[in-house]
Amino acid sequence: MQKTVERENLNPYEIVQRQIDAAAALLQLPSHAVEILKRPKRVLAVSFPVKMDDGSVRVFEGFRSQHNDAVGPTKGGIRFHPDVTMDEVKALSMWMSFKCGVVGLPYGGGKGGVICDPHELSPGELERVSRGFMEAIADIVGPDTDIPAPDVYTTPQIMGWMMDTYSRLKGAYSPGVITGKPIAVGGSKGRNEATARGCVFTILEALKDSGRKPAETTVAIQGFGNAGRIAARLLTELGFRIVAVSDSRGGIYDRAGLNIQKVGQLKDASTILDYPGATVITNEQLLELEVDLLIPAALENVITAENAERIRAKWIAEAANGPTTPDADKILREKGVVVIPDILANAGGVTVSYFEWVQNLMHYYWSEQEVNEKLQTAMVNAYRAVAELAKKYNVDLRTGAYMISLLRIKEAMEARGWI
Repeated sequence: MQKTVERENLNPYEIVQRQIDAAAALLQLPSHAVEILKRPKRVLAVSFPVKMDDGSVRVFEGFRSQHNDAVGPTKGGIRFHPDVTMDEVKALSMWMSFKCGVVGLPYGGGKGGVICDPHELSPGELERVSRGFMEAIADIVGPDTDIPAPDVYTTPQIMGWMMDTYSRLKGAYSPGVITGKPIAVGGSKGRNEATARGCVFTILEALKDSGRKPAETTVAIQGFGNAGRIAARLLTELGFRIVAVSDSRGGIYDRAGLNIQKVGQLKDASTILDYPGATVITNEQLLELEVDLLIPAALENVITAENAERIRAKWIAEAANGPTTPDADKILREKGVVVIPDILANAGGVTVSYFEWVQNLMHYYWSEQEVNEKLQTAMVNAYRAVAELAKKYNVDLRTGAYMISLLRIKEAMEARGWI
């Protein structure tokens, strides 16, 4: 057993390379094309000084990875987290390429991160870190080259500071350099809910294929941040019964169903663990509950070969990036669990980021209803295309999603004469 655990402790970069190999083999892609896709085109490591509130100077480290720009400029979030590594950022930029490919966006993948704990920074220090990182990467980003966005522990306000810093450096107002901004400076309506809403659209399509009704479906959600919390609200409005949710402190479970509005109030005021009448559970226990639908909406590598056999959900919708390891995928597939992969399930965020970028470039902005309607069309079409290809090749949805993306990127590389 110990040997299996060690093998499962793969870093994300190794995991995404295995996923590329599996899909490329089915498509019989030429080896040189696969080798290009298994590595980012460019990775920048930076360090930059920030003056702290006590007058001291602290040097922060960060990274920006640009995977492949054959289809268009690279696109992807910036995370502020103490555990950020170069390999993680590289892998996330690659997942972004495939995520953009699944929904047919004219983007390659990018990703960035700063090694820090934003909870330990004052508002002023957070602003100076945000501006310092943008100054450090400004030479390789831009509306036509690489467009960052929010990610773990970064916010619309942080995007606003970064956009302002870039605009000052370039001497021109440049809202198109970054997405996920406040609406007052070129943000898009509907962006805040886009990741969760897109995930819900794919869930509805998956249930439709099996004839399952929302009112008959129980749900457990690991992670009650932006995506998990909004998904819980949207699913509740559609009639789903949310029986368990969790955050970094732990989870709560009530077979009769949770009042999601009450859970949100407790999250804001104290802790969700104070929910009256619910059983307090761990994040690990939540994953193994007997529910119809499981939504991992936290961090990567939470479903592994060690616990996959104990997963009892019939459907898994990956609102988080990389929550399931390749070995766990095999086990789930053998058990008949339908996994809506991250590069499809959570592609709503980058889709509306694309809408924001388009609106910035043409200086014309859409209503929230229009944004949501366009998002629904994009997500439903993407799910249908992936499901049809997966059925044709008799593979799971994840492999089908990678196959669609790999084909689109390969065609672009051929058209540009790279291969």
